[in-house]
Amino acid sequence: MENTKKLKIYLGISYIILISTFLYFFFSKFSLQELSSYEFIKNNLDYFSNLKNKNYFVLLAAFILFVIIWVLLLGFGSPVALASGFVFGKWVGTIVIAISLSVGALILYLVTIFFFKDLAHQKLGNKMVFLKELFKKNEFLYFLVYRFIGGIPFFIANTLPVIFNVKLKNYFFGTLIGMIPQLFIMVSIGSGLEKIIDANNNPPSFFEILSSKDIYLPLLAFLLIVTISVFLKKKLYK
Repeated sequence: MENTKKLKIYLGISYIILISTFLYFFFSKFSLQELSSYEFIKNNLDYFSNLKNKNYFVLLAAFILFVIIWVLLLGFGSPVALASGFVFGKWVGTIVIAISLSVGALILYLVTIFFFKDLAHQKLGNKMVFLKELFKKNEFLYFLVYRFIGGIPFFIANTLPVIFNVKLKNYFFGTLIGMIPQLFIMVSIGSGLEKIIDANNNPPSFFEILSSKDIYLPLLAFLLIVTISVFLKKKLYK
């Protein structure tokens, strides 16, 4: 028991060091002002286009690894989904980001089981009795609905299922399938932004961006997803 506690402490410290190191090197290389500038985005669009043409599979592997690390660093899913569409396009981008996020989420789930399972059950188990009973009836189906509905921060959505003792197989495939509709929309927006930026040397106006069918069609689909999610939430709690 004592050895297990020590192992958890060592692994926890290593995890914090990994997060701190990644953030330090990332923000020492890029400032927030650079990342948000149109010129920076435009220049890197050309860079990624050349890299994709020369070393497509290297770029693909590097992006998948980055997304997995991003999830482990408790990052949100939307930025990397937009980036996936921006770099790889609508269809490949959706497949890549769905698999990457699912693998990263599964690893984070395993980390949560190892470090925080007992604490989570102790603090939240009694408050989640209703949902725990639902998951027992059909774990995969309800976890699939849970992933589709969303509505909570991504890293919380990845770790909360530890309370329901979701099986690893159901967790991975429920995440993969349940998130695809939302991810496809975000990736489509990223792909649309790539086309707009590629066609404009100067920053386009908000109206020009919004009036593009590559942008407003995914946004309409997003509103539809939100409407369905609200309906499913009401149905579930009823």
